[in-house]
Amino acid sequence: MQANDTLARVRVWDPLVRLFHWALVLCIALNLFVLEDGAAGHRWTGYLATSLIVLRIVWGFVGSRHARFADFWPTRPRLLAHWQRMKTGEPDPHPGHNPAGALMMLALMALVFGLGLSGYMMGTDAFWGEEWLENTHELIANSLMALAGVHILAALLMSHIEGINLPRAMVTGVKAYRRKRP
Repeated sequence: MQANDTLARVRVWDPLVRLFHWALVLCIALNLFVLEDGAAGHRWTGYLATSLIVLRIVWGFVGSRHARFADFWPTRPRLLAHWQRMKTGEPDPHPGHNPAGALMMLALMALVFGLGLSGYMMGTDAFWGEEWLENTHELIANSLMALAGVHILAALLMSHIEGINLPRAMVTGVKAYRRKRP
């Protein structure tokens, strides 16, 4: 930070959003890298992850201001305006998720929900041993891993571009913006 800069702090993500985020990260990491596929721990962690998604969807309608979908829903005009500002190098600060980040968040949530649903279906009599479902579950898991990697890289890149430590903000709930003093 330079001498003529000030720091603006904005409370953005409430405790439930942050707990959801890091609990989901833990569930995904455990199921992708630690727990044995199909074992009881893998299944129950998947059920927990799916329950977290349902909780976050509910919170997206009744939660705090920046947790609500209406605050950041990635509409076409919002996405286009964000893209135009990014192309020109113009700052595009958003208190919560920017439109591209919102799109990523929704895609990640859909993939986790799809994993939970396909995992549940694999344990039912109707779909037991169905190869297409196992392949679908694996494809969703691989897609989730790839998108999570893009999400991490994008958070780091946007932190650099906008001068906001986004990972820290997801821990503390506060975004600290650099502002130039007039």
